[in-house]
Amino acid sequence: MPNVTVLTRFFLVGFSDDQDLQTVCGVLFLVMYLAALMNNLLIMTLITVDLQLQTPMYFFLKNLSLIDALLLSVPIPNFIFNSLSHNNSISIPGCACQILLMTSFSAGEVFVLTAMSYDRYVAICCPLHYEAIMSGRVCVLMAGVSWATGGLLGALYTAGTFSKPFCGSNVIPQFFCDIPSLLGISCSDTLMVIYIGFGIGLCLGISCFICVMISYIYIFSTALKIPTTKGQSKAFATCFPHLIVLTIFMITACFVYLKSPSNEPSVINKVISVIYTVLPPALNPVIYSLRNSDVKCALRRWLQRLC
Repeated sequence: MPNVTVLTRFFLVGFSDDQDLQTVCGVLFLVMYLAALMNNLLIMTLITVDLQLQTPMYFFLKNLSLIDALLLSVPIPNFIFNSLSHNNSISIPGCACQILLMTSFSAGEVFVLTAMSYDRYVAICCPLHYEAIMSGRVCVLMAGVSWATGGLLGALYTAGTFSKPFCGSNVIPQFFCDIPSLLGISCSDTLMVIYIGFGIGLCLGISCFICVMISYIYIFSTALKIPTTKGQSKAFATCFPHLIVLTIFMITACFVYLKSPSNEPSVINKVISVIYTVLPPALNPVIYSLRNSDVKCALRRWLQRLC
């Protein structure tokens, strides 16, 4: 049998080897993380306490904000701690936990965004049947399926990635644990489970994207028939940001998870990973909620009650 050294810990590559720059990166990410986390928590609080926001659209927005807050809280706090303490090591159980949670929340976000596109389709194209179609039971079922499917995919990816021991280099060229980097240092050349998981995830992702595109084709065609310019502008203002964020999220996620295994640090890979992990959770509250007049009124009422 070949003589290999089984790894027990990994070392994450940050954005710089200079300790001063590491500290600057840690502080910068801390500010961005706190701002995005506060925005998502604010949206969840407003939707929970305000009775006028108890609608299917805001129910899915609440789920999206929760997923965004959790997705941000998996890699970013660990990176901030590593940057400020100048200790980039992570244990194998910690790495497995990152893989499980990040893949679960990422997949769950795609499914929730798909459910939101269907909700907007029903609201704009079938307004008379909206309450009957998007009942509370249906919304809870769609959200539950999104969370459960994301968790199953995360478990499948994690089981496939850690089904064999790791040998060789223990350096991961990312600021968090990602599957392609781990596959590059796996002792096994063939990981059938992880490839099956990639295939299932890719098929589900493409299916979700096609469903979203079909929904928006119907939405845009219906919006163009609205006689007033104000109504058209409102429909487009609601849908275009949703489509842009979903496209950015899925393209960057595909780049992260479907790239070929590599042990060489790349600035482009790290920038894409930042866009994938930080940008959508930070932008979603601004795009979907904080620009919304109903949310602004709810925030005003909540602040008046507090004062």
